[in-house]
Parts: sequence; structure tokens; C-alpha cells
Amino acid sequence: MSEKLLTDVQRRWNEISANIAAAAAASERNMEEVTLMAVTKTVPPEKVNEAIAAGCRLLGENRVQELLEKYEQYDKRAKIHFIGKLQTNKVKYIADKVDMIESVDSIRLAQEIDKRCALIGKTMDILLEVNIADEANKSGFGYDDIPNAVEEIRRFEHLKLRGFMTIGRFGAEIEETRGYFKKMHALLVDIRSKKIDNKDISILSMGMSGDYMIAVQEGATVVRVGRGLFGERKSVL
Repeated sequence: MSEKLLTDVQRRWNEISANIAAAAAASERNMEEVTLMAVTKTVPPEKVNEAIAAGCRLLGENRVQELLEKYEQYDKRAKIHFIGKLQTNKVKYIADKVDMIESVDSIRLAQEIDKRCALIGKTMDILLEVNIADEANKSGFGYDDIPNAVEEIRRFEHLKLRGFMTIGRFGAEIEETRGYFKKMHALLVDIRSKKIDNKDISILSMGMSGDYMIAVQEGATVVRVGRGLFGERKSVL
């Protein structure tokens, strides 16, 4: 596609992709190990589809109602992950529409996802959300609670644990953020080393518009970018 014909979204996609490639190279990683997710909160479907036309194959949805309103308008070449706070009574609305739920923050939620997926004959890929900075206003498992949580998840027949998701502390300095990401990577390596059925645990979803390059350097396999790709949010649906 000619540079003159690219939309702002498509130009930003190319720029962010180049930044990911540079960050991966700096840490001796292959860019192909990292997936750039387009976070679509408040973004009109036509703008999301511009990103898909540029090469995006993974969307991140934050809110159930918004997903339901926009789902049919999306270019179906992209998979959808749910990344926002998910109430148990809303699971039934998205179980058949998303490829992964990244924000599993409790065993109770995992149990409900398992129940709903059993009803439709589906096995759902999930990530456990880790409250890495131990912030009182954030949901998620505590860092030290993850080993027990992994064992609990194994008993659900319709869930497949694929890894972990985290959000760094808002307003943290660069090196503090880097420390959180290093700790998450260490957690992934530790869980993979245990003698449990964890051969599919390989995904580390971390890093957003302001810190995705640091996340790539520290082992992220998925980075979640919204503002950096679509611009500042102008309205709330």
C-alpha cells in the first residue's frame, strides 16, 4: 500500500511495529515472538478495521456491551481477546465471541467461564491477571498466589491456561515498570519449570501505549496498544 494512501491508523500501526522490531532486536529476540494487540475501547469499528487492513490480527475488548454492539461490524480476520474487568453474570454473553479471556482475576470467574464454555462445547484459552504492583484498587491474583491458582485452574475441563496478564502501576517511573515486567517474566519461567501440565503456558501479556517497548525488552509476547494506535479517546460509548 502506497504511503500516501495510508490512514493515520495504518501509519501508526507501521510505526509501532517498527518500534517493536527495534525493541526485540535490542534484547536479542525475534519480532515474530511478539503480537501487537489493538485495544479498541471507544474506537469506531471502521477505525478498527483500518488497523486490521494494515495487518492487525488481534483485538482487545474492555467492555461486554461495547463488544456486543461492535462485534458484527469487525473484519473477521482478527481474533478477539477480552481484556477488561469481567463480571461473572456477563460471561454468557461473550463466551462464543472471544478467542481468549486475559483478565481472569479469581477462581470464581474461572469457574463461571468453565461452566458457560461447557454449555457450548468450547475450551476457552485464558490468562490469569496478576496484580504485580499489589495495588488495592486493582483486581487480580497476588504474585505469591499464582502457584496455587494455577493448580486450581487445572481442574476445569473447559479452560486452557496459556499464561499471564498484568498492568504496570500507573505513573510509575521507567525502571520501576521494568522491574515489574522482569518479575512477571520470572514468574512465567518459574511456572513453566514446574512438573505440572503447563506445556501451553507461554503467553505474557503486558505493556501498553506508554511502555510497550520496555515490555518487549523484558519478555512480553503480547503488547496492548490503544491510544498509541488510535489516538486519544474522544468519547465513551
